[in-house]
Amino acid sequence: MANPWAGEVALVIDGERRIMKLTLGALAELEASLGTDTLVALVERFEGAAFSARDVSALILAGLRGGGWQGGAGALAQADIAGGPMAAARAAAELLARAFADPGVA
Repeated sequence: MANPWAGEVALVIDGERRIMKLTLGALAELEASLGTDTLVALVERFEGAAFSARDVSALILAGLRGGGWQGGAGALAQADIAGGPMAAARAAAELLARAFADPGVA
């Protein structure tokens, strides 16, 4: 079960429930993969519903890596995500929100 207080988000990929988390290392990987110095622009794109499929894919991949998954971008591109692109986008947005949320605020 995903622990929202620990920043975890669950997503079913290829029929297997995976736990994702944006660790510091995963966030650094995300910055590098998107070619940005900060994540503020990415957060703003999600808040304004102006994100791309590339943003969603990069977030999901970083979250999977933060959760211990060893697969790569190619494997994720070929994977079946339960709920399709909309479920992936929701999970990506949740990852961002949980990574930067104050756990003391309900």
